[in-house]
Amino acid sequence: MKILTDSDDEHIDRSVFTIGAFDGVHVGHQTVISEVIRRAEARGVCSAVVTFDVHPATVVRPDSAPKLLTRLPRKLELLEALGVDVVFVIEFNEERANTSAERVVDELFLGRLGAEEILVGEDFNFGKGREGTVDFLSAQGASKGFTVEGLELIRSDAQATEPVSSTAIRRALVGGDVAGAAKMLGRPFEIRGTVVQGDQRGRTIGFPTANVALANDMARPANGVYAARYRTPDGVVRPAAVNVGVRPTFYESADAAVLEAHVLDFDGDLYDQVAEVQFCSFLRSERRFNGIDELKAQLEQDIADTRVALC
Repeated sequence: MKILTDSDDEHIDRSVFTIGAFDGVHVGHQTVISEVIRRAEARGVCSAVVTFDVHPATVVRPDSAPKLLTRLPRKLELLEALGVDVVFVIEFNEERANTSAERVVDELFLGRLGAEEILVGEDFNFGKGREGTVDFLSAQGASKGFTVEGLELIRSDAQATEPVSSTAIRRALVGGDVAGAAKMLGRPFEIRGTVVQGDQRGRTIGFPTANVALANDMARPANGVYAARYRTPDGVVRPAAVNVGVRPTFYESADAAVLEAHVLDFDGDLYDQVAEVQFCSFLRSERRFNGIDELKAQLEQDIADTRVALC
């Protein structure tokens, strides 16, 4: 997969592409991208995805920008796995946010990408003032030689009450519904972060944990205990009982939530390593215990429940 940016001089002669933030690269995104690849192969042209180096909301409405499901490096990994030929990464800033939709069409869609066909979700918009709707883009295509299709948004299953979206996934995570989030993502929700030095209370009571720093701009599940999978430095994916929260048994108040992962059947060193934690199922809410013995008994139960959930 080739990665192009605004700073590159290279252009694509002919392409079928889609454009969007693609935060999470969820099953809705995957459906559109798979269709882009299919149609590009049928035409014998390049398949491309156009996305952004930062979420556009962080520029146009920073005070209410959503928590991210995926940073750009992870997004690129996921797009490559889908088999797309090229990803064009727009360097999104104030100037880009104030660029007219027609200028984007002329300079980017035609000038850099050689657009023959553009596929987007039916609710798509782009350009200054969100003027670049599907209808606008279709009219541009009719006069400038490319076709446009706004695809119907998909649902994760027949019982779903709304289409799959990054917003719906974030809402599921806020409610602790990691299984629902996984259904919309097409894979378990994942947190990646560096293992940092904790207070080592878990080790002193027989349940050592890897403490993973949580970034303020990233989405995370609700406080609670989860059955998860943890990729250790040796590349093995192991079961883990994971607590996300403020540890009320030990602290009356905390500045921020932390992620603590007790990796089952593992006794290696995880400090300063990058953790990959995949959330599989919600086990229980976080709560305060009346002493260490009560806490240890519950941790034993959490481990047993994790084994059952992941078997």
